[in-house]
Amino acid sequence: MLYTGGQRKDSTMFVKEMYELGSTKNSIMELFEYGLEKAAVVGRENIYDFCIGNPSIPAPAGLNEAMISVLKEMDSLSVHGYTPAAGLVETRKAIADDLNERYGTSLRYDNFYITCGAAPAFCAAVSALAVENAEIIVIAPFFNEYRPYIEKNGCKLQMVPADTENFQIRFDDLESLLNKNTQAVVVNSPNNPSGVVYTRETLEKLAELLTRKSEEVGHPIYIIADEPYRELVYDGVEVPFIPTIYPNTIVCYSYSKCLSMPGERLGYACVPDQAADSADLYKAIAGAARVTGHICAPSLQQLAIARCAHLRPDLEMYDRNRKVMYEALTSYGYESTRPTGAFYLFVKAPNGNAKEFSEMAKKENLLVVPGDDFGCPSFFRASTCVNPDMVDRSLPIFKKLIDQING
Repeated sequence: MLYTGGQRKDSTMFVKEMYELGSTKNSIMELFEYGLEKAAVVGRENIYDFCIGNPSIPAPAGLNEAMISVLKEMDSLSVHGYTPAAGLVETRKAIADDLNERYGTSLRYDNFYITCGAAPAFCAAVSALAVENAEIIVIAPFFNEYRPYIEKNGCKLQMVPADTENFQIRFDDLESLLNKNTQAVVVNSPNNPSGVVYTRETLEKLAELLTRKSEEVGHPIYIIADEPYRELVYDGVEVPFIPTIYPNTIVCYSYSKCLSMPGERLGYACVPDQAADSADLYKAIAGAARVTGHICAPSLQQLAIARCAHLRPDLEMYDRNRKVMYEALTSYGYESTRPTGAFYLFVKAPNGNAKEFSEMAKKENLLVVPGDDFGCPSFFRASTCVNPDMVDRSLPIFKKLIDQING
């Protein structure tokens, strides 16, 4: 019942944790909105905004053509009506066919649950695994929204400290966290924020460890593979499809990055048949999606993906920005692992404190995200999915900042 009289406002009417999440912004969005406000004062061209991972290359022509064809060829009710809760069969079949051709798998349409992007898929997977005392392990650096996704969906987050030399996995630290309450380990490769791709050797070592520990604790420990950057790789680097290495894998995917369609919100959760208790796990993920209202993803986007799941992005501009920024910043004295995936550069703050460095940069209208929320407080993230001209104009500012710090 709503209270409408007098001045009294009882904050206990709301869930405290949800109120706090809604009252605060994550560090990325806070910087992004600051940049918009500052741009209104100094001009957009004078803001060097590297804070948000918003694709800046056009969507492949085939995607727009597919949407137009769907609208022209199909009746309105079919285009804009409800789909099955798990998604259109033709869409799921197209996705399965694409993955099977690329990775030699034998996935079927009913291994897939279509979602509004990777985030709902990830949250549904976590919620499905949230038995009593459940723990989910993340490996730093990790996407900052994993914390609310995990903690507010019934699990405890455990963090493996970052391997700040190579940004692979510190296996001794991971093994020390694995216990009977561990339900899953999150693997995000190519990684946000580091841009690093886990090697096949790393993933095979992880598979061996989780297989052994699953036997010890008496239940499967899953990998939740968060893969929105799977197709964004450079230098011929391999991105192994994790279910072919470790069967107990739940894949969460989004077309936001590879097809430059973040505003369209389309992705999926995939539970391969080889995963332990796969049929029941799939139903649990479907149930978790149902509880949060994430069913019947947008029909137009599903129909479009059914026609163009095979499309790949043109990465020339991202690759150019990656090389220019990495080579320039390291020549100035910044320390960074060379990224081979995604569209981020993860750089050690030259003063050792990323928050302080970010504040220094803001005074020059340069926006970079401190790594505190990623589990690496001495690093900052710079998105390279930006206009190349802005990259070029920003380089003197990066040099000015490190020169100031080094005296």
